[in-house]
Amino acid sequence: MVGSVHTTLPDFQMPNEEQVHLAAEGFRLLADPTRIKILWALLQGESSVACLAELVGASPTAVSQHLAKLRLAGLVKGRREGTFVHYSAADSHVRALLAEALFHADHADHPDRHDDHPHVHESKSAVNIG
Repeated sequence: MVGSVHTTLPDFQMPNEEQVHLAAEGFRLLADPTRIKILWALLQGESSVACLAELVGASPTAVSQHLAKLRLAGLVKGRREGTFVHYSAADSHVRALLAEALFHADHADHPDRHDDHPHVHESKSAVNIG
């Protein structure tokens, strides 16, 4: 009897195929360290490609390509001002998603993590975004 436990749960409902597909696509796009850094920077405020490139340690061309993908996924929005585009995180859902992912990464029990690796604890104060 596959799934019999679920039939006893009140109000249990599987997400529809479109929701599952869109969520998976969003996670796929976030499965890149540079994109996570870009989003983190954009959660702090609006930024240009040049500024983001400097912050994340990537070329402006690479950052532009990442931003285009994030924008298509609805995770980032752009505001044109003359010849410049200022980017920002799309909404509070992006903030919540990224904050949870970073919080989880900071608190997950990873067998290869040891206290002698200082980078493991770097994001603790950064995860507290409001």
